Amino acid sequence: MAKRDTIDSPSQARAQAKARLYEAFAASGKALANGKRLELLDLLTQGERTVEALAVAAGLNLTTASAHLQTLKHAGFVETRRDGVRVHYRLAGEDIAQLFALLCKVAGAHQAAVPAARDAYLGAGGDSGITREQLRKQAAAGHVVVLDVRPVHEYEAGHIPGAVSIPVEELAERINELPDGAEIVVYCRGEHCALAYDAVRLLTDRGRRAVRLNDGMLEWRLAEMPVDTGDLA
Repeated sequence: MAKRDTIDSPSQARAQAKARLYEAFAASGKALANGKRLELLDLLTQGERTVEALAVAAGLNLTTASAHLQTLKHAGFVETRRDGVRVHYRLAGEDIAQLFALLCKVAGAHQAAVPAARDAYLGAGGDSGITREQLRKQAAAGHVVVLDVRPVHEYEAGHIPGAVSIPVEELAERINELPDGAEIVVYCRGEHCALAYDAVRLLTDRGRRAVRLNDGMLEWRLAEMPVDTGDLA
């Protein structure tokens, strides 16, 4: 019997090591298995934020936001830095942004509930828009005005070169800053960001020619398209 135990032990140890490996993989999946944690990752693809800012943007109280962020941190998806009493969160790497974008793409292709939920959230017009390459060519030729409707701090963290920053909640009052007669291409955070949809509807209701980029800043950056950073002029 002792001889058989000796023979079996290497294979048993190998199986246990394999199980630990897959449990380690599963820990990452468990960290992502919450809608609000995915929403926090989505916000962090746009740049670093404080816990307080993330809580407000995600519609969470501070305690719940902190707990979700700690789960993401323990999984290795986010990192922190402290500035006085404030804790700032950022993605642990560009591969995390790639993972988030791929997860959304795969879910959209294979999860039956996604299309209806997407349409209910984003509203009409989900099938319209121009591609990144079309925008790049039209902007280079000076044929369009590129409008960034994200919050200003996201614009400053990284934006499409030449884009004008008017946050969507200010657009109705600042619409006259956009030249009459120009075609306006609107973008926001990513493919499932409602800000660009809302902006296009507002602009077209006011008689402006507007279309949205069919994804957003996340996909633009992941495609290694040019990005400008810095404060507003």
